[in-house]
Amino acid sequence: MTTYFFVAASEKFLTVEEPLDEILKERIRNYKENNKEIDFWLLKNPSFLQSTQFADLKAKIPSTPAVVLSTDKKFITFLKLRLEFVAVGEFECPNAEIIDPFKVE
Repeated sequence: MTTYFFVAASEKFLTVEEPLDEILKERIRNYKENNKEIDFWLLKNPSFLQSTQFADLKAKIPSTPAVVLSTDKKFITFLKLRLEFVAVGEFECPNAEIIDPFKVE
């Protein structure tokens, strides 16, 4: 099993209102320089938020959700501090409700 960590907010907040694009581009550049494999993904309307585990969290997001999903807990903690108005969560996959963490609606 793999543990995934994420920050979640509305798609508009993450992709328009916040400089997330700059943060992700810088991280990609850093990973390339250090020959590190990408371990984060931006997903719009991810299916895993439909699971009962995240029902309360999804209800707090005002419109179509988006997440930055990662296997790196420190990166998600950094994003939470940087973006501030996001929800955070984690899950192990695969599990009874979440088979594919990258599936989108």
